[in-house]
Amino acid sequence: MIGKLTGRLEYRSTDHVLIDVRGVGYIVFCSERTLAALPGAGEAVALYTDLVVREDLMQLYGFPSLVEKEWHRLLTSVQGVGAKVSLAILGALGPDGVSRAIALGDWAAVKAAKGVGPKTAQRIVLDLKDKAPGVMAMGGTVADAMDGPDLDVVEPAPEATAAKPTRRKAPPKAPTGAAAASAGALSALGNLGYGSSDAAAAVAESAATYPDANEAELIRAALRLLAPKG
Repeated sequence: MIGKLTGRLEYRSTDHVLIDVRGVGYIVFCSERTLAALPGAGEAVALYTDLVVREDLMQLYGFPSLVEKEWHRLLTSVQGVGAKVSLAILGALGPDGVSRAIALGDWAAVKAAKGVGPKTAQRIVLDLKDKAPGVMAMGGTVADAMDGPDLDVVEPAPEATAAKPTRRKAPPKAPTGAAAASAGALSALGNLGYGSSDAAAAVAESAATYPDANEAELIRAALRLLAPKG
């Protein structure tokens, strides 16, 4: 299984890119949103991937974060939703938008994606609503979820032997931004005893209303929504 590719972007098409990984070219299909966010030809690129193997087909699908890859896996588990439909949904809404739409039961937002009818959108929301809290808790944005670039590090060498640079990965960045704030708020509400689905819906609605809110502000806003009415 090919789970991630790091290499040089050779070219991009309308629905895929070619990534050169040490002389081997991989064709990777991506959403429009992901394609638009990738660097120019000749630059370094890294994508998490999902390999689909069928009798007459072998294709790689690429995602800039593990959160998006997980949503793709869940979306394609729904009856009638293939990889192309999943990429259309992720391209239209982004992983955070998918999280909000499913947590809030907003099938109309899902239906806005190209090729998604009302019945399919409703089925997606119904089948995946209980899965939204777990994905939201992963946190991290597109840039945060990616490992750092390769670094040349000189290792100590024995006497009379020249030190040779070795390739190491820079440590991954800690999650930051809106997705991390939502994940933190969701965790805090869970610790307070709220059910995962109710907490996810409250956090999703709060994040949509206050897109620049930090974790503490999201918690307060979500608590107001979860407070007993009347």
